[in-house]
Amino acid sequence: MSDIKKIVFGGGCFWCTEAIFSEVEGVIAVKSGYSGGATINPTYREVCDGRTGHAEVVEITYDAQKVPLALLLVIHLTTHNPTTLNKQGADHGTQYRSIIFYENDAEKQIAENAIKEVQEAFDDLIVTEVKPIEEFYIAEVSHQEYYKNNPNAGYCQAVIAPKLAKFRMLYQQIKKVS
Repeated sequence: MSDIKKIVFGGGCFWCTEAIFSEVEGVIAVKSGYSGGATINPTYREVCDGRTGHAEVVEITYDAQKVPLALLLVIHLTTHNPTTLNKQGADHGTQYRSIIFYENDAEKQIAENAIKEVQEAFDDLIVTEVKPIEEFYIAEVSHQEYYKNNPNAGYCQAVIAPKLAKFRMLYQQIKKVS
């Protein structure tokens, strides 16, 4: 028996977040996209220019019987820096904000509890937004499975590979078996 659910969140560049969650046992699919802004069906260029109000996010489809939402949120909060406002590394702007979109009060409570749980691991206050889900707009095809399709690209080697290494070290017990 499965309990298939979806959650949307962002933690900087969606290429990084997608690569990490693609390796989590119980995650069925990860789609890069945009949410949290005013523009209908925005493009990557519009979002990157900061004109839409959207964040780069991922929509994760997962089997809650295999991986609980609370664990997905802890992974999210510990594989990017949730204490920096509107930036991750060299990426700056509201499109790179740390955000969790929930569908109901139960998910909101789980998100707030996850933030409280990991706060002690950080010297600075976690600034991750927790908001009701708005429309999720899937990103262009070229942004889907970006790391998988471009593992030798400079950004992938310099930014994504180290984040994946950190994830693999911290969460080796829940990583999908290759």
